[in-house]
Formats: sequence, structure tokens, C-alpha cells
Amino acid sequence: MSRSVWKGPFVESSLLKKIEKQKKDPSSKPIKTWSRKSTIIPDFVGSSFMIYNGRKFITITISEDMVGHKLGEFSPTRQFSGHTPADKKAKQEAEAQLSVKKVSNEKK
Repeated sequence: MSRSVWKGPFVESSLLKKIEKQKKDPSSKPIKTWSRKSTIIPDFVGSSFMIYNGRKFITITISEDMVGHKLGEFSPTRQFSGHTPADKKAKQEAEAQLSVKKVSNEKK
């Protein structure tokens, strides 16, 4: 369930303080945060964040397209390692059978 419109977006108060501090004294050091549930607001545009994904911090630079999304959306927690080799072999066999059928249809 989403947050009520009248409440406004949720942003961790510590993040707001860090953004204000960074605006006054611009430094190249990104803001480190564990708050994946915080919503990206227009004040964040141009800032860099290091968002924790449960194992490591992922560095993200906020753009205008990201406004309204959550910080956690840009820091995936799971790593896709690919499909099993058996799936790849089955796909290759299916493609080979399909090409054989096309060739046999062309001969007729």
C-alpha cells in the first residue's frame, strides 16, 4: 500500500540534514545511507549517494528522472547469476529443431 498523498513523501530527516550540509559546502564525497525507503525529492538532484544493499554500498548520482522513486530501487539486493547450463542447452536444441523444420518446409 502506498503512502497517503496528504502526508507527502517520506525522507529520512538525517538525509535532509546531510543534503543541506552538502549544498552549503559542496564536496565530492557521496552521502552514505542505509535508508533505502526514503523517497528521492527534487532537492537530491545532482547529489551522490552511497546506498547500502545489505552487503556493500552502491554509488548512485541522482538525476531528474529518479525523482519520486525510492533510493532502494537503484541499489539491487540480489545478483542474477544466469540460467543453468541445462536451460541453455535446451534452448539451443529447440532452435536447431526449428531451423530443420524451416529447411524441410522450403524444400517442399
